[in-house]
Amino acid sequence: MRKNDCCGRSSWWAVILAGGDGVRLRPLTRRISGDERPKQFCPIVGGETLLDRTLRRTRLSIADEKTLVVVTRKHAPFYSRYAERMPSRSLVVQPENRGTTAPILYALMRAAAIDPDSTVVTFPSDHYVSDDESFMYYVDAAFEAARVMPESVFLLGINAKTPEVEYGWIEPADPVFLPCTGPLFRVDRFWEKPSLALAQRLLSRGCFWNSFVMVGRAKTLIELISKSAPDVYSLFERIAPAIGTSRETAAIGALYSQLRESNFSEEILTRQSSRLAVLPVTGIEWSDWGDPARVLGSLARIGVQPEWAAMPLAASA
Repeated sequence: MRKNDCCGRSSWWAVILAGGDGVRLRPLTRRISGDERPKQFCPIVGGETLLDRTLRRTRLSIADEKTLVVVTRKHAPFYSRYAERMPSRSLVVQPENRGTTAPILYALMRAAAIDPDSTVVTFPSDHYVSDDESFMYYVDAAFEAARVMPESVFLLGINAKTPEVEYGWIEPADPVFLPCTGPLFRVDRFWEKPSLALAQRLLSRGCFWNSFVMVGRAKTLIELISKSAPDVYSLFERIAPAIGTSRETAAIGALYSQLRESNFSEEILTRQSSRLAVLPVTGIEWSDWGDPARVLGSLARIGVQPEWAAMPLAASA
């Protein structure tokens, strides 16, 4: 494990997004677990849940006490074992699922309340990564870039292989030259879930898949949200003094009762491309395990066939 006490790492934080419902993967997770648990709590490969694997990856660079895991209250039966072994401040419990902007903002505000100088990396909890060590070196490089360019947010862009229509795409612009980061580009435009024809053009232009792993100062990310989704931000701003106090749970409950659903990629990234940069990730097998075909395809490519793979898929609800 790499050290967490040098090069400014004392202010490195991680936010793991584990509050989604995983509806599209439900036929496969039913096959594996026999119940309705979301995919992040399902042991899809190697006996580990996807959240277990994400936590293991995160620990290569970020201390446990500076890792926040965002969950949704109705999934309590599935995240209870994590709650038992994590500091109470590390579990960020949403009353309901309201998309991706709310959990990111909620966790950012908690990190900023604890450590005003925090720089944060976000990790979805449902991704496959073939080489955790190599992937986290890219994350480390993004942290270094955020130290040098604190007003920017750095996205890890995956070297695209197919014209995926369910992914976000990053179109690179001019290169940025920083020491110790490797290739880095400004973002010309962010495309969220393009049509097949557009995805084919993006692939031919050398664009990247957006891994949704992004690094930036907490204050910078909060500012981006405040500019692009001011109504969402204003609700959280009102309850900021309650974060970290005995009033937080009640304040968050009242907030979410007024909160609309918001997609971070569509509302924030697509509107803030001038503040974004992309760090290309190469030589690593990566996949967003959002549907059964993608999971089975990844496992086939690495030559893994779990016992459940021979069982029939359950019907979707």
